[in-house]
Amino acid sequence: MLFEQMALEKMIRHISDTNVIMILEFLNIAANMKKIPRQGWIDKLSIKNPESVADHTFVMSIMGMLLSDMQNYDTEKILKMIILHDLAESITGDFTPEQKSKNKKRILENKTMNNILSMLPENLNFQYLGIWKEFQKEESKEAKFVHQIDKLEMALQAKIYSKEINSPEKINYFLNSVKTSIEDPNLLKLFEQISSN
Repeated sequence: MLFEQMALEKMIRHISDTNVIMILEFLNIAANMKKIPRQGWIDKLSIKNPESVADHTFVMSIMGMLLSDMQNYDTEKILKMIILHDLAESITGDFTPEQKSKNKKRILENKTMNNILSMLPENLNFQYLGIWKEFQKEESKEAKFVHQIDKLEMALQAKIYSKEINSPEKINYFLNSVKTSIEDPNLLKLFEQISSN
């Protein structure tokens, strides 16, 4: 009990030594993800109250934790990458490929992420920016895995929405876009099960 109290006191001292206002601003920006709807569901399925970017990130986090642990990947890194992967959208909003080219979106998100992460202490800014850039490059096994989980979560959500709308061709648009994006054998098995139901 004494150890826990000492650890808590140390944490409180550490936070009070940093710029609390900037950390709270960062947290408010992150919380804004709860208000940003996933645009593809609105544009392609006419869903009136689609999942938010935060909803998407939460389900991806569950998937990432479970599937990374099952495959002995670096789960902490994967979870950080998932949490960061759409953080810029808390300011930019969510764009579909039809609204903004991949290159323009990348430039906007990189600028936005630099601004958001600059609010954090230097060591965290450096660490999270490195993870963000690794995700963007999509070269490491963790980055490739997170990109595939991103697509798998979209397939799962499409199947959930298929119960609300009666339009298999619209759902198939999403499933077909996922089919070519998943290479991991375990994620592929999950995708095949999702798409066959």
